[in-house]
Order: sequence, then C-alpha cells, then structure tokens
Amino acid sequence: MLTVIDPQGCQVSDLLAFAASDVREVISNGRTFDYEETLRLTTGNTLWSTRSNAMLRICADDVGRHDFLLTPCSEATFRHFYPSKPVHRGCFGNLAEALGPYGIEPDSIPTAFNLFMNVPVDARGRLRVDPPVSKAGDSITLKAEMDLVIGLTACSAYASNGGTFKPIHYRIN
Repeated sequence: MLTVIDPQGCQVSDLLAFAASDVREVISNGRTFDYEETLRLTTGNTLWSTRSNAMLRICADDVGRHDFLLTPCSEATFRHFYPSKPVHRGCFGNLAEALGPYGIEPDSIPTAFNLFMNVPVDARGRLRVDPPVSKAGDSITLKAEMDLVIGLTACSAYASNGGTFKPIHYRIN
C-alpha cells in the first residue's frame, strides 16, 4: 500500500507507475478512462497499464479530485505558460532523474496521475487548472496490483498549486 499525503493542503503530486518486470509497461490514462468509464477516479477505481493490466487500486481517497489528463510540467511547460517566471525542470525533470536508474528514459514518461490536482473541464471541453481542494492531512491510499517502480514528486507548476510550493509526504505499508 502506498499512501500519499498532502501535509499542508493545496499541493499536487505527480505519480507514475511502471511494471517492475518490464518498465515498458506503464500506467495509462487512456486504458484507465476506458476500463473505469470515468474521468473522476477515486475510491474503488483501478489505474490500468498500457497492456491492460491492473496496476494500482484506489483504496481510500479523502479528496476525490485528481487529474489524469495533463502531462508532468517541464522546462517547456514553464516557458509556454509562465514566460515571466523562473524556468526549472519541473515534475518531468524530477521524475526523469529519479527513474533513470531503473532504465526508464525521459521519452518513456507518460501522462502522470496528478494526485489532488484540480482540472475542471467545461461543457465545451476546455480545461482549466484551479488550486487543489485538498486540505492539510488529506491523503490517497493505493494498493499495488503488481510489483511496481513508482515515481512520485511534489508539483512545482504555479497554477497547479495556487502559486505555492509545499511538500508531499508518502508512506509505504
């Protein structure tokens, strides 16, 4: 079991999962949306792999608001959306560095399951990034359905966190 905690509230965490036996099998937003028949993933839903295998089951979820549409922020993201703010490697760079020792190359990094990220979709299909609704101490608990390599980072995109940058905690049971 993996529990990810937002200790101060209003913080996003990008989560990636790769099959430990073959890191080419990776978490898939498309398969997950298809098999779960929802964009609103929460307690009881499963996150699926590119090979249609169950990877993680959501066992408990205090927030019920996560994003699985947007990719991890990167240097290019910061240049595109925040041209007047400092550019840094973002979640993508953090994940690429952490996952490199497992043989996972940057081009293999998929769309992340963005825990606590608040991305409303309007009737026309337009996306908006609003501050997270998570409060201090809120968490999500996921059960691994296979042996996994997990990538986890606290998001540093300005809009995703309401302009603040805070830690993310996790616990493995």
